[in-house]
Amino acid sequence: MNMEMGGDARVNDLMQMGQRAAMAGRMDEAARVWEQVLRTSPEHPQALYYLGQHALHRKDLAAARQLFERAAKGAPKEPGIPLNLSFVFRALGDVNGEADAITQALVIDPYFYPALLSKGMLFERIGQKRGAAQVYANVLRISPPDDQLPPSLRGPMAHARDVVRENATELDVFLRDRLGPIRQKYASEKLARFDECKDISVGTKKTYVHQPAMLNFPQLPAVQYFDRDLFPWLKDMEAMTPVIRQELQNLLEKKLPGFVPYVDHPDGVPLNQWADLHRSEKWSAYFLWKDGQRNEEHCAICPQTTAALEKLPRSDVPGYSPCGFFSALQPHARIPPHTGVTNVRSIVHLPLIVPGSCYFRVGNDTREWKEGEAWVFDDTIEHEAWNDSEKLRVIFIFDIWNPFLSKAERDLVSGLLVAEREYYGAPQGDFSH
Repeated sequence: MNMEMGGDARVNDLMQMGQRAAMAGRMDEAARVWEQVLRTSPEHPQALYYLGQHALHRKDLAAARQLFERAAKGAPKEPGIPLNLSFVFRALGDVNGEADAITQALVIDPYFYPALLSKGMLFERIGQKRGAAQVYANVLRISPPDDQLPPSLRGPMAHARDVVRENATELDVFLRDRLGPIRQKYASEKLARFDECKDISVGTKKTYVHQPAMLNFPQLPAVQYFDRDLFPWLKDMEAMTPVIRQELQNLLEKKLPGFVPYVDHPDGVPLNQWADLHRSEKWSAYFLWKDGQRNEEHCAICPQTTAALEKLPRSDVPGYSPCGFFSALQPHARIPPHTGVTNVRSIVHLPLIVPGSCYFRVGNDTREWKEGEAWVFDDTIEHEAWNDSEKLRVIFIFDIWNPFLSKAERDLVSGLLVAEREYYGAPQGDFSH
């Protein structure tokens, strides 16, 4: 409760004593203190509220109702009072009274999630399971994380999640039946975008948007995996897989130096989700290009990979890109969900060594790597990777311009980033994350 105490120092002292006794579980002692408050201030809303809770706990419903109604008059903007009054009506079996009290709490504060949770529970009890699921979904959107919930609400919130999940499954089946004839009509069309739209509407997936850490170029579509038709050169790159893989195998078999931890933040920088991979060989990289700088030694060791890479429409921002490298993920290692620095570039993966059980998720779309089958994705959309196998997984990764940027936009973006770095006197950037 967040009701203000009165100005009487004696009353305030008594209220604090009552609260301490209640927190210690000495409810009868707390009630006696609150009764002393009422003798001094007969309509003190906080004392009436606590005494109402005590009466409700003792199942003295008539007394609890009277006390809560009096408290509501003194604190008409406190949503917890009508919510507790709804508990009285629930115990009395008065569905209409319970519904009215919950509504009153939500009129006072539409985001008072305990009242919204009670509304969902009421709907469920009277057989309106679908309506309950809709209410519970709203509760889950506004409620705090589980570790910040009062212990008494953790069970009901877990139940709410279960109801929402079950409803989403039932709704999905219902929609498949209703939409079947329309889908059949357009059986030859590409419907993946609609399918994701439907899944987001149902609640089995969520909306993912650009979350670049450095530069957000507006009005570019938030595409998780780009259509292969946008990259006519992709097949030629895939055809080079055996050659590129052989140069990689040469590195690995001869144990040549050059692989470095991919995550290597300066000292003092918060690591957050990267703590497990920081300066770790669980995820390492062998760079041919990094931040626009060509590694002459590495390129000489991998000449055919270098030649193949130089033929592609790589992004070109001096001091930032292009970037191209072998990305090695050790057995049972996981790259946590994260987003890249800018949506002006896109990322290409060419799988070279994939032992199986190696997966990659961008937004709502999870795929399994297959050797020689490349894809292009927007890394400013949340993505993650994992290797559940017993062997090493290696991907060749490089960046290209976002296919929806014009030549003029590419040149201007490059000029923008270079000029900003010059203005701040900053060192070269890092497009690799």
